[in-house]
Amino acid sequence: MSSSYHSLPVASVAEEETEQEKIPTAQSNTKTKPEKRKRIAEKTDGAKKKKKSGEAESRIPQKKETEDEKSSKPKRKRKKKKKTITDVLATSEPKPGCAADLQNLVTQYFSDKRSVIEQEELKMEDSCFVSCNDLTHSLSSYLKQICPKWAKIRKQHAEKSSVILLIVCSSALRTIELIKQLTTFKGDAKALKLFAKHIKIDEQVNLLQNNVTHIGVGTPGRISALIDNEGLNLQSLKYMVLDWNWRDQKLRRMVDIPEVKLDFMKMLESGILKGCKEGKIKVGLF
Repeated sequence: MSSSYHSLPVASVAEEETEQEKIPTAQSNTKTKPEKRKRIAEKTDGAKKKKKSGEAESRIPQKKETEDEKSSKPKRKRKKKKKTITDVLATSEPKPGCAADLQNLVTQYFSDKRSVIEQEELKMEDSCFVSCNDLTHSLSSYLKQICPKWAKIRKQHAEKSSVILLIVCSSALRTIELIKQLTTFKGDAKALKLFAKHIKIDEQVNLLQNNVTHIGVGTPGRISALIDNEGLNLQSLKYMVLDWNWRDQKLRRMVDIPEVKLDFMKMLESGILKGCKEGKIKVGLF
């Protein structure tokens, strides 16, 4: 009895000891799991930071390389703006036109449009010109200089559809200005506006055919159109004055405006150059 009594407590004690030993191991196991997770999370965070810092380091030199490449590349030169006629004329002093200026203009214009023989026929000799304006004359004083016998010539003129004096300018407004400047020269001579603005060509043809006109002032386009339509003939024409030195708001002369230049050359071909070669028409540059 005594032996069995003592054996029971020993076994229970042993069991209790083993159970007590097991409990802390389980607790220790439960404690180690979150610690491991924390360490794993720290490792992954550290790895991410290293990756990010590595990526940032790798990106920086690439940017530097592209900047170096850009700096090493030759810079494109900006194209210089072509100087316009206005720019050129604004920086240059105005010079009075001369006979050589018109001669050069005619030869340059027809150089690629006519044969060599035809170009020779279009050449204007010095004898075709009267003295040119030296920028000191008004229109009336200049006309008095080149045409001192105006009063006599005016009285003798009685032919319709023709004029004695033809003044050629660039625009309708300039035409009106020049007609106003003629008052001290023309006397009782009749002057007619020859431009396209607000005036039909048929009206101008009727005025020329039914009246004696001494002076015609107008644009090259309308003058050449009147010659083509037989509203204006060149039989009585003695003087053709070109408004050569006058400049518009853009500092362009009559022959600097492309469309006016075209009409001007067409007008010269309509019989004026021929009249100059034959000595019938004298040209003046005002």
